[in-house]
Amino acid sequence: MKEQWNELKFGNRTFCPEVRTLEEMTEVIFNKHFLANANMDTELYYMFRDVSKDEADENRITELGLRYDVTIIPSSTLGVEFVKTVGHYHPCPPDSKLTYPEIYEVLEGEAHYLLQKREETQGVERITDVIVVKARKGDKVILPPDYGHVTINPSEATLRMANWVARAFSAIYEPIKKSGGAAYFELTTGEFIKNDQYEDVPDIRFLKPEDTWPKDLELGKCSEMYELLKEPETLEFLINPDRWFT
Repeated sequence: MKEQWNELKFGNRTFCPEVRTLEEMTEVIFNKHFLANANMDTELYYMFRDVSKDEADENRITELGLRYDVTIIPSSTLGVEFVKTVGHYHPCPPDSKLTYPEIYEVLEGEAHYLLQKREETQGVERITDVIVVKARKGDKVILPPDYGHVTINPSEATLRMANWVARAFSAIYEPIKKSGGAAYFELTTGEFIKNDQYEDVPDIRFLKPEDTWPKDLELGKCSEMYELLKEPETLEFLINPDRWFT
């Protein structure tokens, strides 16, 4: 029997997801022939936004200017690709030249986080860095400022992951959709293929999860990331990236 993901029980609360379907992914899929006979209503992943265990936590999270989300990506393929998210970039906080960072934790399964740094000069886009971080249960990965990102589920298990992000954050999808996806596609063979819609793409750098942490920021692997709500100073970098990334 197929598992259902139409709700998430968290603490004493229940949340309903935003559902990403195949129809919303058509621009970023590598194998366009796959789409010809695919069901566009196929549900690919589930995004539970603004999650909290109770009303007190909800108020505390709001006061801190943060948001906690849970995303579930069942194992699947998109033709010759592993299932993935659409991918997006982040905006800048007020009075900052750096974009908002984000932190992810793998709760179950495996994730490949593909990060790419985008620069634009006189309307011409250039990717200056591409990183892949391979993460497993308990790993915490920080997406630094000025990097767009795509999450890939490369395994036969369901990927469940959580993230903390600034509440003022709003994802910017258009650049990646316009380019037909991220700078690389990960195929089910495990191979990464360059996206030929990008003129010049650097080779991938493979990093460990802890390699993405800013200096002096320690994140344990033992406790779930939600508990950082009790140590809000640890999450301050999400609101003020200039202090941690310059």
